[in-house]
Amino acid sequence: MRNLTRLLYDEREGVGIVSLNRPRKRNALDATMIHELDGTFTAAEGSQRIRVLLLRGEGPDFCAGADLAEMEKIAASEGPLENLAAAGDLGALLVRMRRLRKPIVAAVHGHALAGGAGLASACDLVVAADDATFGYPEVRLGFVPAMVTALLRRALGEKRAFELIATGEPISAERAVALGLANRVFGADGFQEAALEFAIELARRPGTALELNKRLLYGLDGASFEEAIRRGAEINALARLSEEAREGVRRFLDKQKP
Repeated sequence: MRNLTRLLYDEREGVGIVSLNRPRKRNALDATMIHELDGTFTAAEGSQRIRVLLLRGEGPDFCAGADLAEMEKIAASEGPLENLAAAGDLGALLVRMRRLRKPIVAAVHGHALAGGAGLASACDLVVAADDATFGYPEVRLGFVPAMVTALLRRALGEKRAFELIATGEPISAERAVALGLANRVFGADGFQEAALEFAIELARRPGTALELNKRLLYGLDGASFEEAIRRGAEINALARLSEEAREGVRRFLDKQKP
């Protein structure tokens, strides 16, 4: 990846490691970072080497949310269409992450707040350090986590989602797992190594199966039961034709031979 000013990028054993790199700003999301994230995810999508992406943060925090100084500057100097375009860029990134064929794992340490918590929520899996804090405190500033609400409603249901966005209360890593915001909690000591090993282990799964699982899961949004079964049958048929699946079946059958 070239010309990155807000991110670091590395690769390890099938994992593309994307690091938010504004530690002095607590990795706040500005227009440049959003643009670079979109481009980096797009480039990784086309890489034959990468099966899984790991999104992490440099410094003491994962991401403290939107760059409020930039947001205030746009609000003060630009009209409604320009503000809509700025918000739309983040929305497009969230859609890109959901449509990306390859799974994204968020490794959350320190604070993941507001847009930072939303960025983590947009990932397919979330692992958290045991001292991590999540939160959607926008309401306390008279603001709304508008686009993130679509993610929270799907992940948590209406009552839990409204509780988080209406109170703005911080959430521990353990409670994030209990609510369904996170999948695993690892100790803060050695957290980044544990998160990377989690992603590497996921990347050892057949890539075609990972992609088809993600496509099917999110493709069921709004589908009737009958439609969900039909789509499942289609994905099943595609999976059967992949060389990885055929090789896996051959290995299984060979083990069953007397």
